[in-house]
Amino acid sequence: MMQALAQRWQNWKQPSLMRRLLMAQMAVVALLWTMVIALLLYDSYEDPELLKYDKIFNTVLAIAQNTADRPAAQQQTLAAFDAALLETVGDGDAASDSAPVMQVWQGDRLIYRSTAAVPVILNTTLDRIETVKAGNREWRARTLASATSDTRVMLAEPSVWRLTVTVMYRGFYLLPLVISLPFLVFPAWLSVRLALRPWRQVSKETAERGPADLTPLSYSPPHKELKPLVQSINSLLQRVRDSTSRERSLIADAAHELRTPLAAMRVNVEALKEQSTDEGQRELMGNLLRSNDRAARLVGQLLQLMRSDAVSGNNLPVMLSLDALVQDRLAMIEGLASARNVELELVCDERVPVLGERESLVSMIDNLINNAIKYSPEGATVVVHVWREGPHAVLTVTDRGPGIPSALRERVFDRFFRNPDQTQSGSGLGLAIVKSVVDRHGGEVTLGQGGADDAGSSGGGLRATVRLPLAEAGTPQPLLCS
Repeated sequence: MMQALAQRWQNWKQPSLMRRLLMAQMAVVALLWTMVIALLLYDSYEDPELLKYDKIFNTVLAIAQNTADRPAAQQQTLAAFDAALLETVGDGDAASDSAPVMQVWQGDRLIYRSTAAVPVILNTTLDRIETVKAGNREWRARTLASATSDTRVMLAEPSVWRLTVTVMYRGFYLLPLVISLPFLVFPAWLSVRLALRPWRQVSKETAERGPADLTPLSYSPPHKELKPLVQSINSLLQRVRDSTSRERSLIADAAHELRTPLAAMRVNVEALKEQSTDEGQRELMGNLLRSNDRAARLVGQLLQLMRSDAVSGNNLPVMLSLDALVQDRLAMIEGLASARNVELELVCDERVPVLGERESLVSMIDNLINNAIKYSPEGATVVVHVWREGPHAVLTVTDRGPGIPSALRERVFDRFFRNPDQTQSGSGLGLAIVKSVVDRHGGEVTLGQGGADDAGSSGGGLRATVRLPLAEAGTPQPLLCS
């Protein structure tokens, strides 16, 4: 439980464009609402709603004049009108800080005031909205006098600061945000998610690419924000593709050119060795021939690797019998196994057909069996097994050598990588060639534990397993992709 919570917290802490956009939208909503409230407060300060209606003043003047001879009725009527006025502005409490104030004079005598808590408010000019300080507060006030008597009416509203405090205190600002924002989160999230669909499409296509697929992205977004990104990715892929092509051409050309001088060197050294009678010189020439063999093998593997990576429309896949192909290659490699005192054992089903390129599959089989022979101790047996397993043709090559640690079984497929503890010489290209061929044929190759408990074993052994799509008779022969 705690681990799950910790994982969720880590996911939440990770920066997210979706969360960033949602927060930006919520901030915009809050900013707009703040601007609306500020505009309303400013408008109420510059042009108070209550103070600009002359009919309110005239009504109060009429009530005061018509009930002047009846003081009790006058107070009662003015109080009733004041209460109605408070209700119309949304504040039923005359003692409230945000409530408007009404004061009525007849001559120099104040005959009515909304609340005694507010001191007398006097305008310097009649019929004009002014900012007046009364006590410790500021008011926006207007006084209107009767044209037929000495009656005056003063109406005042709190200053903008007091209105702002009242708006904040009563929740007129925060409450709408608290109520509305949760309901806006889902529409905002949905709109952002829909808007980011082209981005996800580009991300999905990029994630589905294999390391050998350097073709341009097929999705071409029309959006001006996303188009430069896709163009940059395609430009990068083109540069990598061109660089890889130049690298392959250089390696292939160099390897091809090296074959001739290596062959000539071998012929000359062999001739010198046959003519020499000095045992020391013959031994040195033998070492030179072995070095020549290693160099020639490396050149051959480089050429195989370049051919396995090449994409050619002329090499169409054909129906091949994997069991017959393995038998042919074992017959060719039998001499090498005998020279190292290693026995080859073949166990195979009949008729295991696959669609493939013969030269590539031959290269794959040779590298697997040669590696097994090379690393097996004298007197050991290399077992080659071919069979059908569901929709796959399966080839396994099991040796009795030192094996490969599980931590390195993925890395040994990288070009020129070798087990640091390996004592045998090599180029580190054999398994890379196998991986390249298997990938081109839509299969998979894995390495596992070999026959550690067999007689003659000097280590854990290694079992290389190749699975290729099984081809039945009449199966269409599609082009193979690299």
